[in-house]
Amino acid sequence: MPTYVITGTSRGLGYEILRQTSSDPNNTIIGLVRDKASTEKKISEELSDRKNIHIFSADVTSYDDLKKAAEDTAAVTGGKVDYLIANAGYKSTFDPFDPIGVLDTNDPMGLTADMHKLVDVNVIGNIHFYTAFIPLLLKGTVKKAICITTGMSDIDTVNSLGIDTGALYSISKAAMNMVTAKFNAQYKSDGVLFLGICPGVVDVGDVDYASCMNNFSCGPTTPEASVKDVINVWENASVERSGGDFISHLGSKQWL
Repeated sequence: MPTYVITGTSRGLGYEILRQTSSDPNNTIIGLVRDKASTEKKISEELSDRKNIHIFSADVTSYDDLKKAAEDTAAVTGGKVDYLIANAGYKSTFDPFDPIGVLDTNDPMGLTADMHKLVDVNVIGNIHFYTAFIPLLLKGTVKKAICITTGMSDIDTVNSLGIDTGALYSISKAAMNMVTAKFNAQYKSDGVLFLGICPGVVDVGDVDYASCMNNFSCGPTTPEASVKDVINVWENASVERSGGDFISHLGSKQWL
């Protein structure tokens, strides 16, 4: 009876992860969101038969929120969890279409503000999430912590394809990849898997793909297909083979 804690489950990939993992009534699903009321309303309308879903209010930029969510989770799960899914994230609308040098030349203060927000949510928020829930994860059976990352944070890919857009978002995810490696270094002896997984290019309705996919030969996939692949990857991953790494929804460094 695995227990999952998933951040950012109100929409997009997070909601799809919640939907697929909760399809097994033996699973216990904890969703962390900023807007609890609207998320619960959506679940009641679309997944009303699923009694194994619990939604708690937490902003990942608030350590106090996450500590409270961990306490609330422990009360539901008996003090342990099996999976931490760090899905919540901020996707910049400032950086998708211009190179980093252009962004900084045209609006240095805007770049600074956006970079701070990206780091607060995509890096520091996930550090706090993991730290708050590690005591529960260590008592679990499966012991897997998964972060949703991106192939855009892979240096070889950026250089080989000449991808000069999406710089700030990519930088924040590259930093989070190092966080994953550092947590792995700390907890691998405890049998905890920390792994970053890129879900591929997914159409969640918030990106102009026609403008930003000039480097790629294929279009976006659906959240349903992507999450199915991501779950397959984390189920087959182990500390010995993948600890601290970041890989794709295909289980490799093939991002598309």
